Amino acid sequence: FDDTNPSKEEVEFVESIMEDIRWLGFDWEDRLYFASDYFEQLYDYAVQLIKLGHAYVCDLSPAETREYRGTLTTPGKNSPYRDRSVEENLDLFQRMRAGEFEDGSRVLRAKIDMASPNLNMRDPVLYRILRQTHHRTGDKWCIYPMYDYAHPLSDYIEGITHSICTLEFEDHRPLYDWPLEVLNLKNRPQQIEFARLNLTHTVMSKRILRELVEQGIVEGWDDPRMPTISGLRRRGVTSEAIRDFSERIGVAKSNSMVDIGLLEHCIREDLNKNAYRVMAVLRPLKVVIENYPEDLVEELDAENNPENPAMGSRKLFFSRVLYIEQEDFLEDPPKKFFRLSPGKEVRLKHAYIIKCERVIKDEKTGEIRELRCTYDPETRSGLASGNRKVKGTLHWVSAPHAIKAEVRLFNHLFRSENPGEEKGEPGCQASLNPDSMEILTSCLVESGLTKATLDRRYQFLRQGYFALDRVDSSPQNLVFNRIVSLRDSWAKAQKS
Repeated sequence: FDDTNPSKEEVEFVESIMEDIRWLGFDWEDRLYFASDYFEQLYDYAVQLIKLGHAYVCDLSPAETREYRGTLTTPGKNSPYRDRSVEENLDLFQRMRAGEFEDGSRVLRAKIDMASPNLNMRDPVLYRILRQTHHRTGDKWCIYPMYDYAHPLSDYIEGITHSICTLEFEDHRPLYDWPLEVLNLKNRPQQIEFARLNLTHTVMSKRILRELVEQGIVEGWDDPRMPTISGLRRRGVTSEAIRDFSERIGVAKSNSMVDIGLLEHCIREDLNKNAYRVMAVLRPLKVVIENYPEDLVEELDAENNPENPAMGSRKLFFSRVLYIEQEDFLEDPPKKFFRLSPGKEVRLKHAYIIKCERVIKDEKTGEIRELRCTYDPETRSGLASGNRKVKGTLHWVSAPHAIKAEVRLFNHLFRSENPGEEKGEPGCQASLNPDSMEILTSCLVESGLTKATLDRRYQFLRQGYFALDRVDSSPQNLVFNRIVSLRDSWAKAQKS
């Protein structure tokens, strides 16, 4: 862990990262390191750099430092404090550590080359004064090393052979090598850059994601719409799906964009084999089967997963009053509408064929309140007499046995395929999708979901794949997140 900046490092992040790595299926065993473990050694290395004439204490303000640094087309200028003696620099640096100076009043800088074409080599800052409590060292230090200085030396201390980073750090590689070379350290680590993961409709910048969290645009780092491990986990994505996706895309040496459809395809492939099939009605419409006995309740058998017979079966309850989806009924349907409409028949999944006889509406609003239907008792699924064919099959729940639930439907957090292209608003916020989350509070699910657990995933028939929300759900208040829809555009594109 790079914990060199106490103003940005929190125990919350450390614990969350360790939890995420374990959840992904990995373990660091006895290799848990913090840069703060080496603060004393890093300070000693800085003293050596001063003695070798490769570092000096600078009194320029941050604004003056930027001015002296130059630009990509003009060289920088030497700081007026660059030629301080070794003795004066050692004294000032020791006094910086002792807390004699105000925050930001002095820094320790490397003495490299203010005319270097690489701006990172123009006497970069190695230490700054910062009075802030550190989550591991408390108030022991008031000076902290910069990341570019602490990184290579921490790697060296740990015996790292190859330090993996993303391509934007390629220009930092000379600075990574610099302290190792001038201190004449043996068996030096080597920095190697690879392309970072870029997904369509997604932002991977920690700075921008932090803005979304701090401004309350999302609920937190584990918001199910966030491209974080904790967000994906809360949404219900499995670690197996993430590992499969990572293996498929591999590691590249050049930047590219990965279609988020591939990630969703990997998630569906995993869930198709391992998710329990259940029925849930998200926008309920009441159905009364008038010729079904009022006091009769039937138990029907249904497979938990036709793709995985080892997952067994479950019982469904069928009764006179049911609920179906509102969108599965149209009073005046277009051609090729094979769901329910007046005078038409459909099959209820695992059950009977029903026919819509009447539509009951609210006298004041004219809205459909319920449907009155009849059923054919000779058409029960699974029985020899029940093989009559109809074109439409609907999912349903029994009214007396249904369980109330909240369902959250998630879409891409950003509308644009490449949110970074938008200009004019900070943090890609011009591309934010206002419909990235829809909350449905009147959903009904089959009775077996009273025993739903966090480790199980569910396919709501014809709706998508869902999981319990690990933060907001409780046995008394079921909350389900949609992990991914059933439609697999990636697989369809690959097939074509």
